[in-house]
Amino acid sequence: MDTRPGRPFPLGAHWHGGGTRFAVWSGIASAVTLCLLDEGGAERRVPCHRTDGVWHVDVDGVGPGQRYGYRVDGPWDPAQGHLCNPAKLLVDPYARAIEGEPSWDGSERAFASGRERDDRDSGGAVPVSVVTSAVFDWGAHPRPRHRLEDSLIYEVHVRGATIRHPDVPPELRGTYRGLAHPAVVEHLTSLGVTAVELLPVHHFVDDERLLGLGLRNYWGYSSLGWFAPHRSYAVRDPATEFKAMVRDFHAAGIEVILDVVYNHTAEAGLDGPVLSWRGLDHRAHYRLAPDDPGRYDDVTGTGNTVVAGHPNVIRTVLDSLRHWVSEMHVDGFRFDLATALMRDPRDVDPGAAMLDAIGQDPTLADVKLIAEPWDLGPDGYAVGRFPVGWSEWNGRYRDDVRDFWRGERRLPDLAARLTGSADVYRPSGRAPRASVNFVTSHDGFTLADLVSHERKHNEANLEGNRDGDDHNRSWNHGVEGATDDADVLAARRRSRRALLATLFLSQGVPHLLGGDELGRSQGGNNNAYCQDNEVSWFDWQAVDDDLVGTVRRLSRLRREQPALRRDDFFDDVDPMISWLRHEGGAMGDGDWHDGRRSVVMRLEATGVGDRALLVIVNGDDQGHNVELPDGEGQGGVTWWVPVVDTAQVGAEPRQRRCASGTRIRVHHRSVVVLRATG
Repeated sequence: MDTRPGRPFPLGAHWHGGGTRFAVWSGIASAVTLCLLDEGGAERRVPCHRTDGVWHVDVDGVGPGQRYGYRVDGPWDPAQGHLCNPAKLLVDPYARAIEGEPSWDGSERAFASGRERDDRDSGGAVPVSVVTSAVFDWGAHPRPRHRLEDSLIYEVHVRGATIRHPDVPPELRGTYRGLAHPAVVEHLTSLGVTAVELLPVHHFVDDERLLGLGLRNYWGYSSLGWFAPHRSYAVRDPATEFKAMVRDFHAAGIEVILDVVYNHTAEAGLDGPVLSWRGLDHRAHYRLAPDDPGRYDDVTGTGNTVVAGHPNVIRTVLDSLRHWVSEMHVDGFRFDLATALMRDPRDVDPGAAMLDAIGQDPTLADVKLIAEPWDLGPDGYAVGRFPVGWSEWNGRYRDDVRDFWRGERRLPDLAARLTGSADVYRPSGRAPRASVNFVTSHDGFTLADLVSHERKHNEANLEGNRDGDDHNRSWNHGVEGATDDADVLAARRRSRRALLATLFLSQGVPHLLGGDELGRSQGGNNNAYCQDNEVSWFDWQAVDDDLVGTVRRLSRLRREQPALRRDDFFDDVDPMISWLRHEGGAMGDGDWHDGRRSVVMRLEATGVGDRALLVIVNGDDQGHNVELPDGEGQGGVTWWVPVVDTAQVGAEPRQRRCASGTRIRVHHRSVVVLRATG
């Protein structure tokens, strides 16, 4: 086997036709050995050369499909945070493909670090890296490039969405190819979805505790490789099938956004496994307690936290993001626990090195960057504090909208959320597109459960119902959980339609939890991270036509009305918006604080061919007769046509067009939208 020193960059394994160049970083190693594995697991060991902390070698005759790993000689001193041990076979952090699972079986559990040195060889008990080829035919389909304000983001799990889909071939269910099957794409396009936001698809592993309980790491927030698509979502080749999924979504005008986990890894706490980063250079990759480097400073709740300010971590994250944009053609990223990425080193700083690097990278200038703006550390709730160029999951939106519809008297807060949360995002110089509005997400109740449960029911997670949030701002309409009471069921359905209407009628970017439009329930489980079963999977045999119709109607209205998709905030005194009382007349200062729970929002037409809108929100427990305003304003309006009524099935209104000055009946806890006509 002929070898040459190769070169230190790019990092990872790169096939060049006659062989493969390997490069990996470890600033603390005294020696690094490349291990090439044959089909039986036997190793050929190749010493690497060093250049400024990068260990590299070029090996002839090695090509795609070759399995490999690294062994690292260096200091072992847990009290100082050093855990190098050449007995441990390590995954390449830059591996484009990873195969195999950790073996947690008794004596074969040879890769845990613990506090004692373990010199058992971990080869055969750990995942391994695989050399890949980047060749792929992308065809002629360009990226859709939707504006954020024109987007409808659909959060979805690759496996859970299709594992029970009757129209997806059995061999494709639960895979990348299954998610992009025409039957699924047709459903998404009928909803007006412009982007799918995939729960983590970076390669992840199941942890010992869950497997011991008969559970799985379903959500995937336990990354082992930031460059490799998760293998179990593929029929054969993960990278090729992932690319084909992206290509097919793009052909349908749908973007692909990845939920990425750069804040922690699968190596968990100090008693977790040595799989990759921990054995390469532990102190450079993980936050250690300042007063005791033998302990972690964890702000993620997962056992470890990546040290986001380290130059090599910044480089790895940026290289990963560029890889998924340039090689895999994804359109954006949602960053899990993103506050952890702007701790520099511990204080939360919007000017942190990681965020600066991302913001300055030209490859990332045209992709969507969405933060989950919190972590579990001090000052970790950072909604509204990310810099220009970033959007955020707006936790304020979720909480205020839920509170309004469950009966809290917060009309001013609702108005702020309907108009794009200027109070949250204007101070940082951003626009309504910074607010990714959501009522439900993977983390918490589904929409069906939000209106059916006031308590979480996570017993199936086998943690004594201690996991998951205890403050859900939910309401069960008088009965906890399943019921056959027709009045309760009708009230719940009306609340779901009202919540959906609020979401689609708000300035900003609507985010829809996949399956909410189908009526999906998790039986009150608000933390189904480990439920790879019917608790989490979509049930395509029980589609709720009412909710599907509601989403389609609301999505179409949003697409047709530029006034709902503004690229700037309303001014304090803005002729394009006015607030009216349901009794008639403008809202005064006292009206906002007199306990009322109903309001009429009038949006004027934004251009030629557009029409003014009336959005009537009634959160009261009784109906109201609402006086329609006169036609003053753009277009000389004299008639209003109802287009949405959430008191009705499918939000389809029964009323015909009504003249200005007419009083129409708006049912309790419902939303009515009317559009002006000539």
